[in-house]
Formats: sequence, structure tokens, C-alpha cells
Amino acid sequence: MRILRRVMGTPSGCFAVCVFALVAGAALVSFVWLPQDPNAASASRLWLPPHGEHWLGTDGSGRDIASRLIAGSRVSLGVALGTGLLASIIGFALALPGGLGNRPVREVVAVSIDVLVAFPTILLAIMLTAVFGSGIPIVIISLGVAFGVSIGRVLRAELRQVAEADFVLAARVAGLSKSRILIRHLIPSVRPVFVVQLTLSMGTAVLAEASLSYLGFGAPKAVPSWGVMLSETQRYISIYPETVLWPGLAITLLVLAFFLFGDALRDALDVRAPADETAEVMP
Repeated sequence: MRILRRVMGTPSGCFAVCVFALVAGAALVSFVWLPQDPNAASASRLWLPPHGEHWLGTDGSGRDIASRLIAGSRVSLGVALGTGLLASIIGFALALPGGLGNRPVREVVAVSIDVLVAFPTILLAIMLTAVFGSGIPIVIISLGVAFGVSIGRVLRAELRQVAEADFVLAARVAGLSKSRILIRHLIPSVRPVFVVQLTLSMGTAVLAEASLSYLGFGAPKAVPSWGVMLSETQRYISIYPETVLWPGLAITLLVLAFFLFGDALRDALDVRAPADETAEVMP
């Protein structure tokens, strides 16, 4: 609760939490209730303007835009959470031996990370889609692997730097075990960096999923997705720009929320923050 209060104490953190609450609430509600069937097409209600029955109007197939927008929140939020979880596991699996292992292990991990980082994320997703078919699990796996390698690269360098700090050397001299040093000193020291990298990865995953769905390599056409909505309405943007506005605005707000939340949470978790604040108020 203390950390949450510190995050909510900043305008950017408060904005991010409000966006998360809105998107998460929409995703949960969509499992039990939607204004309309998001896939129900009708030739008699093409391009209807917003009104009581269709809150945001309908698209070129007569489907309710509001229902598709609400249902699409499940895809974007699910991809962000799934990618973040997988990227965290892969990142620490690479960073711990790469930053704290012996010299041969560190070199092998460093070379492996450099090879994997050089591989484009979108190309990896397209290749997996071509082999296993399109779907949200394939998107999560490809994005999780790519972003996990990036997180591992940053954490590996950070762990190497912290492991040589004086307070870690003092802990070793005091006889603390390696696991205790890792849990009490190393992980708390790299936690702010990890939080920033993780939230950046989750925000970029939302954007990447929308891009892949836009290109036809992400969510199937039968699954409401913000990227699919953009793909289906792009040709009519000059005639019905509002149909592109809503999914584009939803993607922008969610990605921005992840980025702002990462900055606010980093400041809230920074172990050096109290000392810095005390130093500022001292004469």
C-alpha cells in the first residue's frame, strides 16, 4: 500500500493506474456481458453513427464497435501480462548466470544474448506464425522471448556492476550466503531497472500485438482485437475516421499507461529514494 500510495501520488502514476483499472474492468466485464455480439454482422446497419443501441456506431460489416472495443481489451491486456511474465522468467534466467556466474558461463550467455538480440522481434513472430499458425499464444511466446532477452541483457550488466559494489563485498566478508546476498542486496538494487524494462516490454507488446494483428499474423479475424479493427477499417479512414479513432486511441492510452506506470513505480521502488529526499530537505 505504501508503494501504491507513492505511485498514485504522481500525476503520471495516477493516470496510468486509472487507465489500467478501466481496461482491466472492461476485460473482466466482457466475459459476462457485452452491449452486443462483437462478431454479429448485419447488412442493414452498416456504418451507423453512435446512438443508444450502438454506443460508438457500427463498422463496415454492421458489427458494434463498442462491443468489439471492450472485447479487444482482453486480447491486449492478456498479451501484455503473458509477455511480461514470460519475459521476466527468461530475463532472470539469462541475467543470473550471465552476471554472477564464472567467466566461461558469462561469456556463453553474453554471446547467446547478442545473437538473440540481433534477431528482429516481428520477424520471429511471423516465422512462428508461419510454422504453427496465427494465434495469441504464438504472439505471446515470440514477444516474450524477444523482450526477455532484452531484459536479460540489461539486468546482466546491472548485476555485474552491483556485485562489485562495496556493500556486497562487505556482505561477503560478513559471511552471508550467496542466496542471501542475492535476495537482500542484489535483487533490490536492480529492481528499479527491472521494473522499467518490464513495463516498457509490456507496453511495446501491446503495440506489437496490434501491429501483428494488423498485418494478419496476430489474433485471428474471428477474435476481436484492436489491431484487427484498425486493419478492417483503414481503407475507410477518409470517410469514417471515427471507426479508426477508437481502437487507435485505446492502443495509445494503454501503451502510454505502461510507460508512465513504469517510471512512477521505479521511483517508488528505488531504495535510494528516501536518502535522496532527506538530502534535499537538509540545510
